[in-house]
Amino acid sequence: MKLAPFAALAACSLLVTACASRPDETPVVQDTSTGTTTTDTRTTGPVPGSIADFEQNAGDRVFFGLDRSDLDNASRETLRRQAAWLAQYPGTRILIAGNADERGTREYNLALGARRANSVRDFLVSQGVDASRISTVSYGKERPTCTQSTESCWAQNRNGITVVTSGAVS
Repeated sequence: MKLAPFAALAACSLLVTACASRPDETPVVQDTSTGTTTTDTRTTGPVPGSIADFEQNAGDRVFFGLDRSDLDNASRETLRRQAAWLAQYPGTRILIAGNADERGTREYNLALGARRANSVRDFLVSQGVDASRISTVSYGKERPTCTQSTESCWAQNRNGITVVTSGAVS
């Protein structure tokens, strides 16, 4: 009788351990027709409809030339993918942030960022995305992606970034 509490505790511990999931282990697949066991090596991507899915499969930013707010072919292709993704998830709302590099005045860069954000918005609307799902903001030069004072860094900061704000799968 003195061992009964310990035996019950040990049984509960075994039950909890057996039910615990191990996400760090690779799944094992049992082929019942041949009796062989193999390891499932398929990689899983982001959850469909998630922010990570949007960023990976549609792309979340486009780039602009110096003092430009027009879209090049690569940018239009990215925005077509964004529009297609948004068509699949009609409850999703987005914010388009227009950005500029560090050169120029604060006022000039805010206006340029606004033109860039509006250019992205207008293209998405032309691809069938309802304008009521889109908000825009200009950060000008206030939120750089890269902080070095080099041409390659400035090119990264001349962008329009699309951010999913609501309606994505968690």
